[in-house]
Amino acid sequence: MPDEVSKFPRRSRDNGSSDVANSPLLVGRTAPHSIEAEEYLLACCLLDGNDTVARCLEGKISPAAFYGPANRLVYEKLVELYNKGSAIDLAVLAEELKTSKQLDEIGGYAFLTQISGRIPTTAQAGYFIEKLHELYLLRELIKVATGAVENCYSYQGGLQEFIDKVEQDIFQVTQDRISDAAKQMKGPTMEAMNVINKMMMKKGELTGVASGFKDLDALTYGFQKAEMIVLAARPSMGKTSLALNMAEAAAMPKRGTGVNTLVFSLEMSSSQLAMRMLCARAKVNMKLLRDGLLSKNGDEQQRLLHAADEFSKSGIYIDDSSHLTIMELRAKARRLHARHPIGFIIVDYLQLLSPTDPKVPREQQVAEMSRGLKSLAKELEVPVLVLSQLNRAAEKENRTPKLSDLRESGSIEQDADVVLMLARPKDADEKFQVAADSAELIVAKQRNGPVGELKLTFLRDITRFENFTQ
Repeated sequence: MPDEVSKFPRRSRDNGSSDVANSPLLVGRTAPHSIEAEEYLLACCLLDGNDTVARCLEGKISPAAFYGPANRLVYEKLVELYNKGSAIDLAVLAEELKTSKQLDEIGGYAFLTQISGRIPTTAQAGYFIEKLHELYLLRELIKVATGAVENCYSYQGGLQEFIDKVEQDIFQVTQDRISDAAKQMKGPTMEAMNVINKMMMKKGELTGVASGFKDLDALTYGFQKAEMIVLAARPSMGKTSLALNMAEAAAMPKRGTGVNTLVFSLEMSSSQLAMRMLCARAKVNMKLLRDGLLSKNGDEQQRLLHAADEFSKSGIYIDDSSHLTIMELRAKARRLHARHPIGFIIVDYLQLLSPTDPKVPREQQVAEMSRGLKSLAKELEVPVLVLSQLNRAAEKENRTPKLSDLRESGSIEQDADVVLMLARPKDADEKFQVAADSAELIVAKQRNGPVGELKLTFLRDITRFENFTQ
């Protein structure tokens, strides 16, 4: 059969392939494609409609994966029929195309009859799905790489931003690879038994990343791999201080080996965070330091120098980029993880992430960010601690915060494996919106363990939380 591409003009739904084909770098070349494989897959869809179309969607086959415009139109209509729950066969497809005045555009009944008879069985549908996806990714990579080359020639400054944009574009293409399908129970069972054996051997010891707080670790056994942990509080309650204390405990534990820890700080600069962490670890009063009331050669300076040396050798990484989208954050985490395997990620804080699409409602924006962070935890198999704001309801009603107080989206409490809420004790002075000398940390949700309340001591002068003491 002649190549259908030559019979049809380029269409807007070609998803940019025309830009690739028309690039000066690709003159005389044809983008990777296989019209035959596309027709074989369409034939499979017509032979066993609903099942094969479902497999295509699971394999992330979009209409853009079809290079031939006629094939793309047919697949679009098949997906429409599938989504409506209609029967998928040749007669229904032809009638739908005729109704939408697209039947003549693809070549009429003759074209549909020809592709429907291309293959006698659906046995090789999986192969054709993978083949189309592979060729589509190659075309997308060519488009991104060609665009990067052409942009290099028109480069006008801002090298880091330029490189980040190129990396982001490539990441968006590679992220669209076919995900793993369902696993037979044997593999997950073996993985679960390995974890159970470790738990039995350790007899109550931590199986995850240490938080640095014994009462919290007693409830959670540490922050576990692939978990999303939400730490929520009202402003100025000490969320960032507590998160930094946890970062320090994870990277520089008192016993055992630490893990590389990545902190995304969307609110404070890296130097501000470093100042906090230095003073907290060295136990130096930040106000006295700012006021210049500490002696230059005193004990405080020695402690600060010692803490600075420890942090310099630690595996803590701080990214203080502003206006990060969830996609950019995930790309940055993946790149660092490839160079220095990460064991713990902290995001300060969720509501400061930039939306991918500013036009959608705020609740949907926050839901997308929450899902993205949960996916990141599963993808890298590390615990991700996400700081979040609480709304004012608990304050107005003078009560202990609860899950429904999480701000702007109910999806946060749904996605989270553990939800921690930081609140002042009920008997604390309500005059100022600041952290009290002691704090209540509420484990409001834990998928794989108990919930409860515990107390922490807050050393305000050095912005450090410690295990509660009377």
